Amino acid sequence: MHEQIKRMDKKEIDLPETEFIWDIESRVFQSLVVRCLSKIDGVGLLEGNLVDALLGRDASDRVKGISVEQEEKSKSLHVKIEINVRYGIHLPKKAEEVQGKVAEEISLFSGLHVASVHVVFKNLIPGKHTTEEMPVTTTDVK
Repeated sequence: MHEQIKRMDKKEIDLPETEFIWDIESRVFQSLVVRCLSKIDGVGLLEGNLVDALLGRDASDRVKGISVEQEEKSKSLHVKIEINVRYGIHLPKKAEEVQGKVAEEISLFSGLHVASVHVVFKNLIPGKHTTEEMPVTTTDVK
């Protein structure tokens, strides 16, 4: 009997009928994604700007282009991000960068498993060229 008491969680003795529950709203995950995107060169949100979204100036409950689905049983997340990308950036490489940073940030912050990060490039942003440009081939030169 004494051994069973040692193995019990202290909360079970002090608060035997209390159930401890916590949830994270989708808006929190959306804010984490916005913060990640603000640190990645060459990408942007669909509407508005990153600063407004970071400061919570957007009045809507949902950041356009960022959706998060939570699976209760597996305690995992599925993230879908629709973003604009600067012209000339190699899309597979940029998608991999976005996916890695978003998954890492959400996992570190929430302790939840990120099962998938789906990146959808919606539009091109005109602008200066970056070091991540697609290589120019001889057929591109006139």
